[in-house]
This record gives sequence, C-alpha cells and structure tokens, in this order.
Amino acid sequence: MKLRSMALATLLACSGSAFAQSNVTLYGVADINIEYANHVGAIPQAANQFNSGPAHNVYRMNSGGVSGSRWGLRGTEDLGNGLKALFVLENGFSLDSGTLQQSSRLFGRQAYVGVQSATLGQVTLGRQYTSMFEALANFVPGAYATQYEPAALLTGANFREDNTIKYTGQFGPVTALAHWSFGTGLALPAFIGVATPIGGNGEVPGQFRRDSAYGAALAYSAGPFGVTAGYDQWNPTIGTGNGTAKKAVIAASYSYGPAKVMGGYRWGQNKNAADVLIQRDDFYWIGAAYQVTPAVALSLEYDYDNLKNSFGNTGLANPWQVAFIANYAFSKRTDVYLSTAYAKHAGLAMDSVSNFFATGLSTGNSYALANGQNSMLGVALGIRHKF
Repeated sequence: MKLRSMALATLLACSGSAFAQSNVTLYGVADINIEYANHVGAIPQAANQFNSGPAHNVYRMNSGGVSGSRWGLRGTEDLGNGLKALFVLENGFSLDSGTLQQSSRLFGRQAYVGVQSATLGQVTLGRQYTSMFEALANFVPGAYATQYEPAALLTGANFREDNTIKYTGQFGPVTALAHWSFGTGLALPAFIGVATPIGGNGEVPGQFRRDSAYGAALAYSAGPFGVTAGYDQWNPTIGTGNGTAKKAVIAASYSYGPAKVMGGYRWGQNKNAADVLIQRDDFYWIGAAYQVTPAVALSLEYDYDNLKNSFGNTGLANPWQVAFIANYAFSKRTDVYLSTAYAKHAGLAMDSVSNFFATGLSTGNSYALANGQNSMLGVALGIRHKF
C-alpha cells in the first residue's frame, strides 16, 4: 500500500511538472472602419451574366482595415531535449456582422499542430500560410493591410492552404520555409475565360495532384538589410483536369533609422487543364514605412502589374495602385487609422479577374469596377484593438 502511494505521488509530481512547462495564450484583434469608395460594381459571376453593372458610390462599415479581425489560441509544451510541441487555432470573423470569414470555417485563418526543435527548426501540419506569403510579410510596406493590400494578386488567392505540412527553420540571419498541401481547400467561382469553378477540396483517392500545392522560400535579414526569394505553385481543379498557377518572387528591404524602404518583383504564369497559357504577368511594388514618433506611423506603397496575357487578351491596360496608411497609437493595444488607396484599370486591392476578385469574395465587399469605369478611390477611417 505504501509503495502504491509513493508511485501515485511520483506520477502526480511528474504531471504537475509537465503542466508547469505548458502554456496557452488567448489573443486577437478587433478592427473596424467606415469606408467610402466610388465606381463600385458587382463582382461579375455567372449569376449576373458576368456583368458588373452600373457604378455606385458606397458608404459602408467594414471589418478589418489594417488587420483582419480575429481571435485565436496558441500554445507550447516543453518536451525536453530542445523539443517543443506547439499549436495555433485562429478564427477570422467580420466584426461588423459577427459572422465567420474564410468560407465560414471555425478556424479559417490558421489551424495547425507541430513539433519544434531548438536546432533543426519546426514541422507543422494543418491549415497554414504558404511559404511565399510568410516570407514576404516583412517586405511589403502596407504589411498585408486587409482592406487595400493586393496580397491575392501578389502571392496568389491560395495564400492560405488546407491539408498542409510545412517546415520552418531559423539559422542565424537566414529563415528557410517549405510546404506541401495535399488539397488547398480553395474553390473560386467561374469567371469570364474559365467556364467552370476553379479549385476545390482536393484529397480525392487516385487523384494525388488534384488541388495540391507546394512552395519554398528563403529570407535573410542582418542589420538594416533584408532580402527574400521564393516559389509557389497551385494545381487547381479546372473542369475534369488540373491547371497550374505558378509564381516566383524576389524582394529586398533597407532600414535607416525610423524609416524602412521595401520593394520587389513577382513573376506569374497560369495555365488551364490543357496546359494552355491563360495568364502571364509581372508584378512590381515599392514603398516605405516610417515611424514618425512612437505614436505615429505612416506607410506608402505603389503596385504595378504588367499584364501580358489575361485569358487570351494581350491588349489590356496594366493596373496599378497607390495606397497610404496613417496610424496613431493611443497605447500598445489600441490605435486609430486613416487608410486610402487609388487604383487604375482595376478595383481597390487591384481586384479584377486577374486575381479572381479574391479580396471582394473573401471580405464580402465588392471592389469590382463598374461598367465603363477604369479607376476607383477608397478612403477608410477605423479603430483597431489588440488583445
């Protein structure tokens, strides 16, 4: 009896030690604004005969101006010998309506679990950001500001992917990333030029390539200088076959005191299931972020897309956009902001058929140009609280 009691006490002591080395954190962002935008039409889809309709001025309340509204849980457990278990569950929601985003997923922003080594890096499994998207996060002046950043055009509408195994390694000033998705879970509606929906859930027996995706990136940062390069490929279902969406990128940054200058180039090529070219473009961006005072931050970004081919049309005007954000922080957790952008030959966030209208479809607010229009202006005033 005494031996059994000692064994139980030892077990409880070990359990207590394990729990003491674990932690779980609740975190989130609540971001909302009031926006004005002009020349807005409907996203052209089969339901409206691919007709964006007449132009409207819109006044609306939006969730997520500079950050997507979210709440999440993240945690780690020390396994000893330099190993840790980790997980992240992150929900995206619309603060203006209380509804789920990311196609009504409960944890649509991120949902993964993995193991981290102090020397070898980490391996994670679940719904995650692509390697290219993560590598570029520190090289985009707007810092992926949700409302007007053309992230879906820059990195692809598949910048989050289901069913993904991902490696991340930190080796001094170098970060290495690589991932493979067994099925991205991204489904886009039919558009002009593509008569059937694009993508899907994937993971179909006997169709290993269906909706799969993969990519890799390297980033270097030491002192004021940073540089990154990466590649991403998505193999979406188109009809009864698979197309390809390929992107390669290189970007650099340089910091001088409170200012940071950033810019880069992204090559893109999409083909349909018959291996016929349906889109080819060269995307460029440049800009800067400037911390004027501890409370005031400014950013300016210019984006330009050299659209060489879009569903067989080689004569389209090249879209471009300039975006500006002014931010005032009341504290480390609460700030207000003014965000504005002007886009030419595309909607705000450079939304068009070239990026499958991904920004408008994901947020539920159209940035499609109306019939007869070739520019759009947007201005938003908002508040953000981090917890």
